[in-house]
Order: sequence, then structure tokens, then C-alpha cells
Amino acid sequence: MTGERDPADSPAPRDLPSPPDDVTVEPATPDDRLAVLRILDAAMLETDAATVDDRIAAGDAFVARSTRTGGVVGALVAVRPDSSRLHVDAVAVRRARRGRGIGSALVAAAVDRGESAPAVETVTARFDADLAEFYEALGFAVDADGAAAGRRTGRHPV
Repeated sequence: MTGERDPADSPAPRDLPSPPDDVTVEPATPDDRLAVLRILDAAMLETDAATVDDRIAAGDAFVARSTRTGGVVGALVAVRPDSSRLHVDAVAVRRARRGRGIGSALVAAAVDRGESAPAVETVTARFDADLAEFYEALGFAVDADGAAAGRRTGRHPV
């Protein structure tokens, strides 16, 4: 196998969300590093600076940026536990901007990133059980494993 995908094997077209009109989602740059770390820290997510730096360099980190101010209002960092999987390690949106589709657009960007990487077969996420509907609405199959402990795992084939 060469690692190339046959277009006939691609998933059916999907309708992943776009960001709100006043926000763009784009790959994070080294200049976004501090904003990404602050947003993740404010959401009490544990992602170390070295991981953020590495994922920015690899193109696996995304920011949601206000078109009005240019400020970062959301961030997503994805890691690659193995060559066939892109894993959403952390995603957060500033409290004042939550509930507007920004988090959904960031996760959609990660799915798009997975689809553009020939070796990636699945995008995964591990999250609090109360976020199961959020991930299901984005096309993730959510496992019941871990529900009793308050954690769930979602998988999105690409």
C-alpha cells in the first residue's frame, strides 16, 4: 500500500460547520503561541508549551480569530499518537464567545486536516461525557466506554 487514498473510498460528503461570520479559523502560527496557551489554560486544559510549539510547527494547531480585532478567540491542538490517527488533544473557546459555533468550526478544521493527510484514517477525541452530543453532531461515533467515569471517546473516519 502506498499510503494514497482512492477517491472512491472517501467518506460521503459531509456538512461540517463553518465559523460565524465574524471569525476565521486558520492554522496557528508561532505568533499565536501565547494566545493558544492562554486560552487552553483559561479552560483548565493541560497542554504543555512544548506540545503546542510542536503542533504549530506541524500544522496541527488551529486558531479562531476575530475578524474585527484580529485577536484569538479559540484554539485547538491536535497530536498524532500514531501515523494513522489525528487526536484532538485540546480545544477551547473564550468564555464570552462560547455557544456560537466556534468550537465546532475548530473541530471541523481538525477533521479537514485529517482528511488532507494521506496516512490519517481517523480523527479522535477524548472528552467529558457532557460533550458527547457536541461531537456526535460533528459526525463522531462516540463510544460508551468510560461514561461511568465521566469521559467519552469519539472517532471520525476520514
